[in-house]
Amino acid sequence: MLSGCNVLLPDEYAINAPMLHTLFGIGTAPPDGSEIDLRMQVPPGFGVSLYASDLPNVRALALTREGDLLASLPREGRVEWLARDADGDGHPDARRTLLSDLNRPYGLALRGDWLYVAETDAIGRIRFDAATGHVAGPFEHIVEGLPADGNHWSRTLAFGPDGRLYVSVGSSCNVCLEEDPRRAAILRFDADGRHPETVATGLRNSVGFDWQPGTGRLFATDNGRDLLGDDFPPEELNEIEAGKFYGWPIAHGDRIPDPDFGSGREAEIRASTPPAFHFPAHNAPLGMRFLRSAHTAPGYEGAAVVALHGSWNRSRKDGYKVVSLHWDEAGRITQRDLLTGFLVDEDVSGRPADVVEGPDGAIYVSDDYAGAIWRIAYGGTGGRTAAAPVRRVASGSVAGAVVPGDVAHGRRLFAEKGCATCHDATQAAPGVVPVPLRNLRARYSPADLDALLRTPPPPMPVPDLDPVERRDLVAALLAAGGAPSN
Repeated sequence: MLSGCNVLLPDEYAINAPMLHTLFGIGTAPPDGSEIDLRMQVPPGFGVSLYASDLPNVRALALTREGDLLASLPREGRVEWLARDADGDGHPDARRTLLSDLNRPYGLALRGDWLYVAETDAIGRIRFDAATGHVAGPFEHIVEGLPADGNHWSRTLAFGPDGRLYVSVGSSCNVCLEEDPRRAAILRFDADGRHPETVATGLRNSVGFDWQPGTGRLFATDNGRDLLGDDFPPEELNEIEAGKFYGWPIAHGDRIPDPDFGSGREAEIRASTPPAFHFPAHNAPLGMRFLRSAHTAPGYEGAAVVALHGSWNRSRKDGYKVVSLHWDEAGRITQRDLLTGFLVDEDVSGRPADVVEGPDGAIYVSDDYAGAIWRIAYGGTGGRTAAAPVRRVASGSVAGAVVPGDVAHGRRLFAEKGCATCHDATQAAPGVVPVPLRNLRARYSPADLDALLRTPPPPMPVPDLDPVERRDLVAALLAAGGAPSN
């Protein structure tokens, strides 16, 4: 399950993150009204509210032409539809599951009467009526066989000004030389999935990308490698140009050679394209969108809003906020805080994942830690209000349930995959802070754990398990109530 942990960390580094979320996707309830007032901060003139909750591990957002929100829930294998707030109470007027039984759905894109969804290994589409918020007909795959092994399973989708469909495919590892050229790249296809093309390479994990209004220039966030200390390498915002190489894994930041893969590749490093902007190391910039609404707040016209998911590989946490990027007349980029409070004195209450702007200029932020969507609005229309109902933290007890599967085989898999090096203090690798597996039967159903193994969050790699092996490992974990060695 956690193979690779035994070689992840040198002695001087330790994981520092909300570990149950980092490893298992277990989040927390979102703040209530008083906590929002105490924690959450926005610039003068803005308000922030908790728009929706009970959305476990919500990630990518999309806005329909009717002003409704679509949200992907990869661990749940579904896409949710949230009706716009027509009655003005600060929350969606209705909500329903639009699609289910998908393979880690992430990116969402709308074009004409189609909804496009990126699963981890494919891109599919289905007819979608924006006026009613309903889908019709079959969900058909137009692209299949995207690389799905290893780390960085998310796939972000967007249509470009050229009418073509762009998708980001992250690396399979922290740092390595990829065998599949589609890894660590941005790809594009025709709207029907034909004529695949690689746009740019050397992009370790460009989860967020968008085109700048007025110029049509494509910019993308990129997450740098781990395990090189608190402050290196920087995370990146890259201006993406067709055919360019952006450095990973041989260089980082402004063409600084990688200590493992940079030696002897000086010519390639000199030819690589440096970032347009640096974020602090390990801040994990994910979703980004340029602001386009006619009602965008003064001083934010043309800015880009970026969700910083937050660090795990730092001695002190950093990131965990939403920022805006501003271009001056000379093209220089500066960063401002837009929504903070997810991190207070090392305590984490949320992790921003994606952002989207509504037609009224409001900015919606998905928070996969609290299973929530936040709304930032200018002019006092946001208000610090809590959404109801508050989501449950765990998925329910399965105490006493009989879990099918070969428990003995699952115990062997636990040992063979190196799970104990991240979950048993007596076997933990140097520098690893072990996460004990306790009370799993009280917190997980078999389906929950199976979904976790299919959709693990970084730094946990996607385990090399077939469905039967997953079933047996789940059975072993639940049979013991925790780790199979218990």
